[in-house]
This record gives sequence, structure tokens and C-alpha cells, in this order.
Amino acid sequence: MNEIVSTRTNPMIDPAIHIWGWEIPVYLFLGGLVAGMMMISGYFLFRGRQKEMATSCLTLPLLSVVLLSLGMFALFLDLAHRWYFWRMYMTFQPASPMSWGSWILLLVYPALLANALIRPPAWLTARIPALVTLSERIGTRSATVKFIGIANMLLGAMLGVYTGVLLSAFGARPLWNSSILGLLFLTSGLSSAAAFVHLVARDEFEQKLLAKADNAFLTAEIVIIGMFLIGLLSSTAVHIEAAQLLLSGPFAPVFWVFVIGLGIVIPLIVQSLAVNHKVAHTPVAPILVVLGGLILRFVIVQAGQVSHWTRLFPSH
Repeated sequence: MNEIVSTRTNPMIDPAIHIWGWEIPVYLFLGGLVAGMMMISGYFLFRGRQKEMATSCLTLPLLSVVLLSLGMFALFLDLAHRWYFWRMYMTFQPASPMSWGSWILLLVYPALLANALIRPPAWLTARIPALVTLSERIGTRSATVKFIGIANMLLGAMLGVYTGVLLSAFGARPLWNSSILGLLFLTSGLSSAAAFVHLVARDEFEQKLLAKADNAFLTAEIVIIGMFLIGLLSSTAVHIEAAQLLLSGPFAPVFWVFVIGLGIVIPLIVQSLAVNHKVAHTPVAPILVVLGGLILRFVIVQAGQVSHWTRLFPSH
């Protein structure tokens, strides 16, 4: 785990505590976003929507590759020993979340590329004509398409959970020391992905379906956040102090206003009205959801680094 810890420190806390900057939250957000996009795209493939001309499941794979690569680059920038990352692939450690994550990421790229090959974009087939023949062979085999869809859903779920497990494995940080963090990040990633695909989808059916799905994800996210906080508040004194960082401490304003209020509650109200035809669909709610998912990672990562078993932060 030491390979991912930055050498930057925050003198306001303690020079012995390593503080991650923007790179890790961005990596976790983009990883969760891509995980959700893989699950959505895989579901659409499983349902046979690749036959539709305007379906988003044929544009998401290459976009996912780009976003995931940006996230990996952010992680690379935060590495203390950047030029030795390849050693992660020289072994597999079952007890190490980083080892699991490295191999999951290695499988995610082929799954995304297989999805993209079902119907490659015209600009790509014009440069590589052989892709047309390969695409026709894959597209005419429904069992193969469904297998690719299932693989994307499974690997997307594993990637989404991993982004939370990566933090929960740090037992020295009480705020992260929760088995529910993986589920929270998976649900948040699904919510952000549904909102993002809702913005870029050209198919009206998919837009409405994703708006309804996002409402379910946002509702689940509120419940899981509640369970996460209750778990901390019902544990040791150090865990209770860690929870107070979000509830009433220095991170509370951002948590309550930007994560809960603007990132979940308001979009949930607006999208609920939209799917019930009370108001028109607008891009405002999906944009708020995506931003809320990003801010959630920043709050959890930064607050988690302040929480400590030796109580180096003041009580609130």
C-alpha cells in the first residue's frame, strides 16, 4: 500500500501524517464513474440495445477508456515511486486491495475494447478497415454480445467496489475503517454514471430510463451514507470523533451543502418531478449529481486523512 502514498504533508495536522492531494479523489471518482458506465453499457448490451442506432452503449466504451486512463494518470502522478508501478503485475497478493485493483484494471480495458468492437465509430473503421469484418462477426452472435455485456457488468461492479475497499483497508484511518465504504462508492459511481449518460445519451428511452434509475441510486446512496455514519457513531470513541468531522466538524459544511443537499437531495427532487412529468428534463440535476459524486470523494479522502487513532485532530 505504501506505493500510493504521497510524500506531501499538511503542517496544520501533523508532519507524520501523509496527505493526498487532488489526484487520489479524482482517480477514485473517475474509477467509480467508469465502473457505473460499464454496468450501464453492459446492461444495455445484455438487453440487445446494440441494434439501436442511437444507443449509448456503443459510445460509452471508448469514452470510458479515455476517462479511466485519465484517472490512472492522476494516480500515477501521486505515486511516490512512479517508475516501479509495473511491479504490481509481477505478483498477485490476495490480501492486498491494491493487488486486486491492479488486476481488475488490467481486465477492464479488454472488456471495454470488446464492447467498442461491437460497432466501432466510423472514424476508427476508416483507418482500420479490418474492424468492420470483426465487428460484423461479433455483432451477429447474440451469445457473444451478451457475454461481453455480462463481463462489463461484473468487472464494472468489481471496479466500483474496489474504489471504496482501497480506502477501507487503511485501518489506521477510523473514518475509512468501514466495510460499507465499498458499497457507498459503488452506488455513488452508478448514480454519477447514470446522470452522466443521461446527459450524453441521444436516445429518449435511455434518457428517461436513466433518470428513473438515478433516482433509485440517489435514494440508495442516502440510505448507505446513513448506515455508514451510524456504523461509525455506534463504534469506538475514535470512530465517533471521525464521524463528527462530517456531521459537525470542519468538513460538515461541504458535506451537508454540496454532497447531501446539492449532490443528492435537490437532484432527487428535480428528477422525481421530471420523470412524473411535473417539470421538464434539464441538465441541471445530472450535472449536480456528477459534481456531488466528485465532491464526496474529496470529502471522504481528506477527512479520512485527518481522522487518526492517536487523536491528532481536535474534538468537535
